[in-house]
Amino acid sequence: MDIKAIRGMNDILPREAARWRLVEDTARRIFSLYGFSELRPPVMERTELFLRGIGDDTDVVEKQMYTFTDKGGDSVTLRPEATACVLRSVIEHGLLNADPVQKLYSIGPMFRYERPQKGRYRQFHQINAERLGEDGPFADAETLALAYDLASAVLGRDALLMEVNSLGCKACRPGFKGALEEFLASKQDVLCGDCMRRMHTNPLRVLDCKVESCRQAVQGAPSMEAYLCDACRGHFDGVLKGLHVFGVRFERNPRLVRGLDYYTRTTFEITAVGLGSQNAVAGGGRYDDLLSILGGPPVGGIGFAFGMERLIMLMGEVQDRVSGCFVVAQADPAVELAALGLIAELRAAGIPAEAAFGRSFKAQMRRADRAGYPLCAIIGEEELASGTLTVRDMQSASQAKITRSGVIQEITSMLAENKGERA
Repeated sequence: MDIKAIRGMNDILPREAARWRLVEDTARRIFSLYGFSELRPPVMERTELFLRGIGDDTDVVEKQMYTFTDKGGDSVTLRPEATACVLRSVIEHGLLNADPVQKLYSIGPMFRYERPQKGRYRQFHQINAERLGEDGPFADAETLALAYDLASAVLGRDALLMEVNSLGCKACRPGFKGALEEFLASKQDVLCGDCMRRMHTNPLRVLDCKVESCRQAVQGAPSMEAYLCDACRGHFDGVLKGLHVFGVRFERNPRLVRGLDYYTRTTFEITAVGLGSQNAVAGGGRYDDLLSILGGPPVGGIGFAFGMERLIMLMGEVQDRVSGCFVVAQADPAVELAALGLIAELRAAGIPAEAAFGRSFKAQMRRADRAGYPLCAIIGEEELASGTLTVRDMQSASQAKITRSGVIQEITSMLAENKGERA
């Protein structure tokens, strides 16, 4: 019986990796512009962290977590999201003591047991950002602008729309939840089983249900905006003004809620064309109580997460171009030793280099072409005797003789010219 990958957990093959690297490199570049630093939490945490941080009534905790008892008898969970992990790390290592404002990002795999579908897998990857210690609306606006800039850098602004809402706070949300629960009581006959239960435990979650009958049922539901207190209304107005300044294209969506319980006030999603009903590529919001719930100081924060698989699905083809030199050597021990020395010298100078010893000249050239190297350095007995190299441009098939002593300078210059032509 053949052993295959677990359903919903996919290999990222070499031909696909170029797009992944591009997204990761783009994210790190954008984060550096905004002053964010990278934090790398472990992929496994104590289950209690997610029970306290995410909320017992969420689909993630109820249905999707990979939880098991380890050999020490502890309940542990493969991380289903990154926010709780990052905040646990901030608390454990006292990062807020060193700096009361923390701007952190992480990139890596998450795990949820759910039905695999387009852009959604059991092992999936997220780009995650958390901003702690700043409570004002302009901090929210800048964080949303960061998410928008990152998505724009990968997909282009024309493909994007940001939806924004306010979920209120402890002072104003109870009134809205009461009105929503009363409204949902009149819709019980069309709600799914999960929403029948949620309408009493966490009615806001009904607004996030993807079942079509539930989506139709909430069309006339009360709006959170009508119940916002003065402080939350002023905060939301400030966020919207900040987004205008940053040039973010957005729409207000009073039905927008997030799937996790810890969000307060600002919440948002970025949607993209080309994904059908599952069109969200990023989302997040403010969480003013989460740090204290996890045992930390009463410090608020805001964050977001990107689904990397969805970003990569929407990208165009990316050619993984190699910049370097393939070395082709005549099948002679003395020549091959000289080729080894050349490869070592090229790599020491930071120039990628590779060879395929023990094959015919034609086979080596085919390998150089398949590998995508722009240049090929050819060494035979004649070149070895004269202290020269023959360098072939693989795109134009033109060849030039260069001296062995000046190989680094010549190869570097030729690679620069080749890069300029491709650009």
